[in-house]
Amino acid sequence: MRLVLNDPLAEVRVTLSAEGGSCARARQVVREAAVSWGLTDDLADDAQLVVTELVSNGIDHGEGLITLTVSRKDNGMLVEVHDESSKQPQLRPVDPTSARGRGMQLVQALSERWGTTPDTKGKVVWAELKA
Repeated sequence: MRLVLNDPLAEVRVTLSAEGGSCARARQVVREAAVSWGLTDDLADDAQLVVTELVSNGIDHGEGLITLTVSRKDNGMLVEVHDESSKQPQLRPVDPTSARGRGMQLVQALSERWGTTPDTKGKVVWAELKA
């Protein structure tokens, strides 16, 4: 699927199922939006890593369907992942003996800022990336 976005402030929204292939789909959506908006490859690469972590967390720890929203912002983009669980993501200290647990550390490192917003059907975990 190719995204064609004429409005520079248009947002892209897709619903993803809670399965592994959804991470690849999310990366594709972010990459195509970044290209359409004329953002740098570096920003697109960082956003793809961030969205992979956020969608993975939604799959592993969330409930129900996942909604990905990508919005164009001044000098960057906003990535939002909604899942139907109220459980908040945790920034954990990195355990060098574990193959997991670095996702939110990565999100924090690559994002200008990130956070969560509760809603009536779970939460939105968001990350703002700047060029």
